[in-house]
Amino acid sequence: MSAKPAQDNVPIEEELLSLLARQGRRMPLPVGLSALMIGVIVGKGNTGPIQLLSALWVGLVFASLALRWYVLGRLPHLQHVPVARRLQWAVWLSALSGLLFSLSLVFVPWMSDFERMVQTIILLGLCAGAVASTAGYWPVLLMFLLPVSLANCVAWLGHSGMYEARWLDWALGFLILGFAWVLAFLARDAYSVFVDSVAIRHSQIKSNQQLRLALQQAESAMLSRTRFLASASHDLRQPMHTLSLFGSALARRSLDPGSATIVGQMNQALQSLTSQMDALLDISKLDAQVVRVENQVFSLSLWLTRLSQEFQAAAQSKGLNLGLDCPADVYVESDPLLLERVLRNLVDNAIKYTPHGRIDIRVQRAGAGTEGLWRIDVQDTGPGIAAPEQAQIFEEFYQIGGERDRAKGLGLGLSIVNRLVDLLDLHLSLASAPGEGSCFSLSIAAVCDPILHAAAQSDGAGPQLPHLHVLVLDNEEPVRVAMQALLNSHGCDVSLARSAREAVVKSLQRRPDLVLTDLRLQGGDEGLSAVRSLRGALPGLPAILITGDTCPERLQEASAAGLQVLHKPVLEAQLVAAIKTALAAA
Repeated sequence: MSAKPAQDNVPIEEELLSLLARQGRRMPLPVGLSALMIGVIVGKGNTGPIQLLSALWVGLVFASLALRWYVLGRLPHLQHVPVARRLQWAVWLSALSGLLFSLSLVFVPWMSDFERMVQTIILLGLCAGAVASTAGYWPVLLMFLLPVSLANCVAWLGHSGMYEARWLDWALGFLILGFAWVLAFLARDAYSVFVDSVAIRHSQIKSNQQLRLALQQAESAMLSRTRFLASASHDLRQPMHTLSLFGSALARRSLDPGSATIVGQMNQALQSLTSQMDALLDISKLDAQVVRVENQVFSLSLWLTRLSQEFQAAAQSKGLNLGLDCPADVYVESDPLLLERVLRNLVDNAIKYTPHGRIDIRVQRAGAGTEGLWRIDVQDTGPGIAAPEQAQIFEEFYQIGGERDRAKGLGLGLSIVNRLVDLLDLHLSLASAPGEGSCFSLSIAAVCDPILHAAAQSDGAGPQLPHLHVLVLDNEEPVRVAMQALLNSHGCDVSLARSAREAVVKSLQRRPDLVLTDLRLQGGDEGLSAVRSLRGALPGLPAILITGDTCPERLQEASAAGLQVLHKPVLEAQLVAAIKTALAAA
């Protein structure tokens, strides 16, 4: 072992100084008591000068301990002093202590054999304790160990006791040297352990810093991805929104059969694209934590019957049988809209990935001892999912086999399901094997004594609006024109504005019954501030925010404002329903 740590390993030396400082604050009490005991032993059986010398010696020991307490405690904080020099100070302080305790052996001629034995035991104990208090660092340890051990050995070798067993004195002297030798090698091992522990600790600190940096980079990458998706979604939604409005307005006109077919197919394609964009929006909403859970009691049988009927056409177009098996008396408590989103994704995925066979939706008790739970199974006869892929399918943009099939969506359905299941506090499990199909199972709380409410029945007529004056506030002219065309087809009068100032001027000229505003406006204006300005002039004015923005921060702002928020592209039925709700609330 080298007598000194390598100069290029400064953290070891700094850690050593810190340990010496801590021990320098702890050791004065036991060392001081040991010195006091030796002084009492010397002074008790003697008078005159010997008592004075023993008292003087005890005083010098206490003074050196006070000096060690102060200097060692300050060493870690003297960063302007080179670490090698600070370690040298610790070495000289150790040498001072070793010299003072060696001087205690001067009193040997005035001590009995028993008292000498006690003194030897005390000195050997201090030498052993020095191994721990110095972490076995040789330069500091040996400056105490060598003078004390050598002086103790010489004192016994030169002893002329009252008994004839002279060999015992010699044996004790050499045993003291052997003990010092053993302590020196124990100190070497202790210092090696100390160096290794410091290296391990610094390695852990470095690893933790690297992990924190990696985590920050991952979080930054996730935030960048979310912002990119939000920006891309906003830019794509604007023209889609315009197309959707024009398509809905065109469908309300009298067209020949061929043109009506083209318009219908165009609107169907837009609805498909809207569904995929809504998947991105759902991810952003869930990441922004603006989705609220509104639980209510409802009949699972009626609810699933309606859902399965909606998917019958899609299943039959692929030659699949879609079956439903649900007891009539099943009632559950959950958020029906969010739960429907979960089941829609599961059934839609089953239809997409099942080339032939059937898909079954079954509802049964979750199992023995689980009377309070119903289990909804969505089982298909598809190709199945290999075990390594079963965890990956819940990741964003992942499709089985790593394929990118646009007909099967963006690969967000199960990622949304995973988030919604956590939000609803439900349990989702998967049983699948290649060639044996897949079964997604969802456990949901049962309601034993349901309170039934009459459901509002919708009429078969298309959406209609009363005669209204609507102010449309949007910074893009195609969107304003398309919204005007659709609302005019419903018999509404429409005023158009592209900025908050223009909207206030036109609303003062003629009060609107409703405001439809984008979240982002011309010149840095925002729809929220525009609504506040309009309501300042016209209190209680109904308003709806229409946006293509999916950034979580913006969604949180819109949600906090307490206004209805529609996300582009807006379908005709969605717009009409939102307008009716806003008018009813006003």
